[in-house]
Amino acid sequence: MTTDKNLTLRFAEPDDCGVLFDLIQQLAEYEKLTHAVTGNVLLLQEHLFGDHRYIEAILAENAGQAVGFALFFHNYSTFLTKPGIYLEDLFVKPEFRRLGVGKALLIKLAQIAVERNCGRLEWSVLDWNEPAKTFYRRMGADILDDWRICRVTEEALTALADQK
Repeated sequence: MTTDKNLTLRFAEPDDCGVLFDLIQQLAEYEKLTHAVTGNVLLLQEHLFGDHRYIEAILAENAGQAVGFALFFHNYSTFLTKPGIYLEDLFVKPEFRRLGVGKALLIKLAQIAVERNCGRLEWSVLDWNEPAKTFYRRMGADILDDWRICRVTEEALTALADQK
C-alpha cells in the first residue's frame, strides 16, 4: 500500500461531512472514547460550513479513499500578539499509518499557519499514546510538561455560567 503519488490533501467540503464524522468515530474508538461522541454529522456540517464557521478540516485521501483528517481552528497568543492554529484532532486509519499521511497533514497545517502569519501550531496528545508522542517529537514538536488542560463541560459549564 503506497500513498506517495496517490495521496491528496484538500479542505473538506460539505459533502464530506459523513465521511469526516465516520473518521471522527474511528478516532474515538482508537482512543477508547466512543462514549464521549455525542455529536452528529449535522452539527459537524453546521460548524464547518454554517453562517459562523468554528472549525476547518483537511481530508487526506489515498486513491480517492478517505484515510485521515486534521480538524483545526484558530486561537490567539496574547504574548506573541498573533493568531495560532489549534489542531483539535489528527487521525490516520491504522492501515495507512507509517506511510507519510500524518506527516503530510502536519506539514500542510504548518504551511497554513505560516501563510496566515500564525505564531504557533499546537495540540494535545494523550499521555498513554507513545507512538503519537514519538511521531510528534520527530516532526519538531515540544511536549510541554508544565502545562495542563483545564476543561469545564456539560452541567459544570452551565453551573459556572449561572454564577453571579
